[in-house]
Amino acid sequence: MTQEKDLKGYWKKNLQYLSILLSIWFTVSYGFGILLAPWLNNFKMGGFKLGFWFAQQGSIYVFVVLIFIYVYLMNRLDMKFGVNEEDA
Repeated sequence: MTQEKDLKGYWKKNLQYLSILLSIWFTVSYGFGILLAPWLNNFKMGGFKLGFWFAQQGSIYVFVVLIFIYVYLMNRLDMKFGVNEEDA
């Protein structure tokens, strides 16, 4: 029963990480790339309007960074809860 409780805590934290990271990605891709694009287009980055940049490149870069952050967080979570990939 203790092991089951630990696994529930593990998955709860995992889903919390996923929710936060996907919310960030949604905000960057949809919010900055679509909703805020007209306002962001007043600024330039690398010679391109910032709204265009977020829509075309920025959301992809943010997504890749979020993948590395997720891997880092999950490795820490695995150690905290004693969950190994080899044990699966």
